Amino acid sequence: MIPVRILGTAGVLPGRAVSTEEVCAQVGRDPEEVKRKTGIHVRYHAPPGTQSSELAAQALEKALERAELPARALRRIIYVSSIGGDVTAPATANRIAARLGLAGECDAMDLNNACMGFLTAFDLAARSVATGLGPVGIVSVEMSTRAMTPEDPRPYLVFGDAAAAAVLGEARPGEGVLGSAFGNNGTLPPDVMMQNPQLTGQREWMRFLTHSKEMTRVALDAVLTATRAALTQAQVSLRDVEWVLPHQPNGSMLDTMLQVLEVPAERSIRVVHKTGSIGSASLGTSLDELMRSGRVRPGERVLLVGVGAGVSYGAVLYRVGG
Repeated sequence: MIPVRILGTAGVLPGRAVSTEEVCAQVGRDPEEVKRKTGIHVRYHAPPGTQSSELAAQALEKALERAELPARALRRIIYVSSIGGDVTAPATANRIAARLGLAGECDAMDLNNACMGFLTAFDLAARSVATGLGPVGIVSVEMSTRAMTPEDPRPYLVFGDAAAAAVLGEARPGEGVLGSAFGNNGTLPPDVMMQNPQLTGQREWMRFLTHSKEMTRVALDAVLTATRAALTQAQVSLRDVEWVLPHQPNGSMLDTMLQVLEVPAERSIRVVHKTGSIGSASLGTSLDELMRSGRVRPGERVLLVGVGAGVSYGAVLYRVGG
């Protein structure tokens, strides 16, 4: 077991709520059909000019407040994003630390592992805390509206903007990560991709390259592989896990994941209908909603499982202390 405690969580949905009716009107699609296929009713679009470090600092400040910690207590900040931050170099995490008023108190770094980024950062943060470098602040910011266009309806209809944060620190007795498993298969055909504009010399957008049925098949296989590996390591059966939080690229895929895992809806937290597809912020957002719901009891276990472009995948089984 990796001894670590989730001290505080937070989520931010920036800008205004944008209905499925509104985005469908821009691309000439039937909103009822899109809602039926995606399960998405609302997503948020951050105002033009919004800085990633601004949203990240806002989310991390909320998580620190719930953790009852000052920012200066942090020893590490991990900024997560699929499409980058305010600048290509140096790390946007430096700007986040500065916005929190930190100057020399902790280190700060950026991380990109597509939709798996938050869970990857969670694993790194847990191991950091367990070896004496904590508390650690994780913050994921996805502003996918910067990387999409109505001319390509498939991503335009589902993506939204969001930020999610968590602060991890010293564990209480019996608390921590019981099992974790991560993997990657870069030999598979690309599914979701955004080219590097410095390489292509032109404006680039997030693109879906694989049929939705094939994406679902690959995602389910990855989720099952990661889940089985993490539970085997923890020597725990999935039926005994109280809470299961999968990545939520859309509502229909979430339903399929829960069905394949044989997890009833009441043991999970659905957010995609009111956030849209928010990449690496998805798991952090559902975790925040769960931890603040008042429904989690001491000793209960939470399985976080995700999959992202690459194809990257992983699972973490966390037990709450008393």
